[in-house]
Order: sequence, then C-alpha cells, then structure tokens
Amino acid sequence: MILTHEEAEGPGGLEPALRRVGFELVSRFRGVRRGDEASELLVVMGGGMAAYEGDRHPFLLAELELLRRRLSEGRPSLGICLGAQLLAAAAGARVYPGAKGLELGAAPISITAEGAADPIFQSLPARTVFAHWHQDIFDSVPGGIRLASSEQYTEQAFKLGHSYGIQFHPEVDPEQFHRWIQLAPEELRRAGRSEQEVIQRDLPQLRASRLAAQGLLDRLAAHFARVCAGHTKH
Repeated sequence: MILTHEEAEGPGGLEPALRRVGFELVSRFRGVRRGDEASELLVVMGGGMAAYEGDRHPFLLAELELLRRRLSEGRPSLGICLGAQLLAAAAGARVYPGAKGLELGAAPISITAEGAADPIFQSLPARTVFAHWHQDIFDSVPGGIRLASSEQYTEQAFKLGHSYGIQFHPEVDPEQFHRWIQLAPEELRRAGRSEQEVIQRDLPQLRASRLAAQGLLDRLAAHFARVCAGHTKH
C-alpha cells in the first residue's frame, strides 16, 4: 500500500520496481483505513506538510499511529522524504526544521560505514547524485542504523528492523523533478535557485545517476519481497 500526500508526488520509479517483484499496489491519498496495519508493505511518500503538523493535518496523526503499530509488530515500511520523517518520528526521533535551510536540487550522498555493509546501499557508486527537496530533518533514529548523509544534512537514510527511511528522492526522474520546480517557483526562490540553473546543472546530473537510482529502487523492492514472503510463511 502506498500513502501519498500531494497530487504531483507519486511513487515514480518505485511503483514498477515493486510490481516487478509481485506486489499488487493500492494507493491512498491523505487517508488511512482500518486494516491498513496488516498490509504486506506500507510505503509513505513525500509532501509539503511537516511530520509535526498533525494539528493542521490530522491524517498525519493516523499515519504516525499506523507506522508505530507496524514497527511494534515487525511489519516492513518504507518512508521517502516526509515518509522518512514520519517513520523516524514513529520510532521516537525528534523532527524539526533544519538550521541549514532548504535542501533543493541534485546533490550527492555519502554512504556511511554501516551503509557500505548494507545490501541495499552497498552497491551505490560513491557520492551518487539524487534529487533532494526538504528542510525538515530528524535526530538519530532510536534503534536505527544511519546509512547515508549529505553535505547539508547528516540524516539521509536509515534502516530500522526491516524498514527503511530515505530523506532524498530515488524515485524521481529528471522529468518529474522539472515538473516539481515548475509547480513551486516560490520554493525555488526560497532556496536561492532559478529554474534555468536547475535545468542546466541539476537535471543532467540526475540523468547521469538514473541507472544507480533505479538499482537502489530494485534492491529495495527485492528486499521487501523477501521480507513479506518470510512473514507469509509464518
């Protein structure tokens, strides 16, 4: 099951990766239903709201509770951007605005020593470039393993049991990222960037790293397929 929060922010390249390994996907937009806690896999995507804004967006409270329950039961979840922040919060980490401002654009990640030993992240080339679009960050996740960092923010990916949280956007291809910046010119200005700069500098980098990003998505999908198959046998 995939939870989305913005019309323009779907699962992108993650969806075909999950379908190739046998998942039948159901999407929900800003809503949790009874029984969702028993889904084989939960994927929580990004969004413009903050993980700590449950008073303004009550659906976030329901998602947090859903993630907490799944963590307590050992069920796998994947969080991307806002989804990673919600997963971190569900595990007990503090989520808050980052002091270094909005991280928007194509930028490399650095794999930690633990990430180099992780079967999902160890195959990534050094300093692979991914799309980033966030300002909120989170502290080290209790019980989690940090897998990647960026120059601007330390927490970029973590593993928690069978679950993964990813702050950057491996699912986004250059064309989708271009659509995002066209839809949010005020965010671009807040980051001190121009559309032309992103087109000329960032999009070529994202195209060059697309194969590596797709490999990461494929390994994530294969991981979750194995985990879910193990749960089914029990």
